[in-house]
Amino acid sequence: MTYKVSLSPRAEHDLLRIQGRLYLRLQEAIKALASNPRPPGCRKLLHSGEWRIRVGVYRVRYQIDDTHQEVIITRVGHRREIYR
Repeated sequence: MTYKVSLSPRAEHDLLRIQGRLYLRLQEAIKALASNPRPPGCRKLLHSGEWRIRVGVYRVRYQIDDTHQEVIITRVGHRREIYR
């Protein structure tokens, strides 16, 4: 079962600010969420109900809609900024 992965406008903006190898690593991690939206190492954030994965010092925050089989990326950013 594969999920549709979409980016919020904020996540698109966050990704456009990142360059080089890190951008490619983040893209690969986001694409992998289509086949497994809850990969090993992911965590559910208590305050928002969102999930997050780690890519180096960067974090990808997302929501999972199991009924529509969709993953919505809400934020992408450095770990010191992503939770603000």
